[in-house]
Amino acid sequence: MSVSPSVSPSLPPSAAPAAASAPTQADLLDFVRRTAADAELIASLPLDPDGRTWVRLEGPGGSEAWLIGWPPGSGTGWHDHADSVGAFLTASGELKEYSLAARLPTDGWKTLELTEGVDRERRLSAGQGRAFGRHHVHEVLNESTEHHAVSVHAYYPPLPRIRRYSRNGQTLRLEQVERPEDWQ
Repeated sequence: MSVSPSVSPSLPPSAAPAAASAPTQADLLDFVRRTAADAELIASLPLDPDGRTWVRLEGPGGSEAWLIGWPPGSGTGWHDHADSVGAFLTASGELKEYSLAARLPTDGWKTLELTEGVDRERRLSAGQGRAFGRHHVHEVLNESTEHHAVSVHAYYPPLPRIRRYSRNGQTLRLEQVERPEDWQ
């Protein structure tokens, strides 16, 4: 993995939400949609054949945003974004998202047995994305064996932590809690 300096896509002043209000999921989805449409920005991301690459972006209203490159066969593993709401959109290639349609307890557990029918699956081709609420548990994958994918992500408030999980059948287990200093 590599980290590059922050990049701020140029957006018209009217495109940013008012500074006094926190960005909503809709604001974040609008931001990732507009940012993914910036072909010059998307093309500027260095792509590594072996690992994900990313560039931190300036998101709307104090949000945290990232441009991420996904080599063939890469993925995030199961995780959530704790108390942040978010949005992401595929700028090029195709990503697959597996998610849970269930509200999980926020703290105080290590292992949960999931009920049948909680799994959701989405294919997100270039130009497709989604917003999500707090404690959204998912994993994102580039299942292509030949092509990179690039996506734009935004979170508000800026990520206080990411919880990583392992999954075996219907058993979800909390494995690790990462803080911003672990990935910046």
